[in-house]
Amino acid sequence: MASLSPKFFMTSTIISSRREDENVKKSLSPRRNTIDQITHSMHPEKIEIFKSLENWAEHNILTHLKPVEKCWQPQDFLPDPNNSDDFYDQIKELRARAKEIPDDYYVVLVGDMITEEALPTYQSMLNSFDGVSDETGASPSPWASWTRAWTAEENRHGDLLNKYLYLSGRVDMKVVEKTIQYLIGAGMYVGLENNPYMGFIYTTFQERATFISHGNTARLAKQHGDLKLAQICGIIAADEKRHESAYAKIVEKLFEIDPDTTILAFADMMRKTITMPAHLMYDGRDDNLFDHFSAVAQRLQIYTTTDYVDIMELLVRRWAVEKLTGLSPEGRKAQDYLCNLPSRFRRLEERTRKRAKEGCSISLSWIFDRQVKL
Repeated sequence: MASLSPKFFMTSTIISSRREDENVKKSLSPRRNTIDQITHSMHPEKIEIFKSLENWAEHNILTHLKPVEKCWQPQDFLPDPNNSDDFYDQIKELRARAKEIPDDYYVVLVGDMITEEALPTYQSMLNSFDGVSDETGASPSPWASWTRAWTAEENRHGDLLNKYLYLSGRVDMKVVEKTIQYLIGAGMYVGLENNPYMGFIYTTFQERATFISHGNTARLAKQHGDLKLAQICGIIAADEKRHESAYAKIVEKLFEIDPDTTILAFADMMRKTITMPAHLMYDGRDDNLFDHFSAVAQRLQIYTTTDYVDIMELLVRRWAVEKLTGLSPEGRKAQDYLCNLPSRFRRLEERTRKRAKEGCSISLSWIFDRQVKL
């Protein structure tokens, strides 16, 4: 057989290298449009407000954290590998329970787990907020201490769900792991503009949303007979509720000392709509993976448009938006907008529900390309 020329090998190598470069670029490109990003929209003088709140944050926000020694850890809910007598029996029991749960539930559980596993992105986002960032990576400021400790508490959620799903044998873990890598590489853009007023409103909303989602996965796991999984989802939901209380308290304080800026930020975030943090998830082939995951969650009543409006209504009430006084003309317009927004969304939701048709089915890589109804 005739040998190939060095020129052929060089050309082939160049072509292969170009393809690899294109694949890398594609993998790093967001799956959705994130151009025209606005940054640092908060007036520099407002940074002093957050500096002045450091003592308040130390005594009112850090108290929502738990000491590490009093926190649960993932191993508390998983088979114990140090117990050689019944470790494999525990795994068999776990897998037996997992067999009784339908595929569509696992689609939502995987989506929730992937969202939790993108924690590096969320810490980066919090550290991008002007006036409250961790400037050194180990800053002693209460804002930085909160971000690091919040991240440490949240880190357990993805760890626990990831290990549980791995042991269950019900999902394609290699594809799931690729999805996590794609998502962390893509990052997120949800219009926060490095602005802590917007940022803390967003995190309050998101913590409430994840509390609802994990709480409903707990409810469904119990209905399917897996009490251990229900316990896992429930304990994660409890963390999210505690974190929601902290972020809501920050915004409540901002309404107290700077109501005009805060209400304008609240209205701005609601006009943009709250985009979920994992909206750029991708498994290497499905450009609409987040939409498909969300459609299954909506159908199973794990997180729905009704929940979205409920959160909006809750925050308007919690922060007493209707009772605010002394606002600028722009602030009063934002106040009217926010107070009327939930009812407008309710009417829109009702019309959408009446027009809704039964969803189609689609194969999803997370569950070995099995079909699931959207």
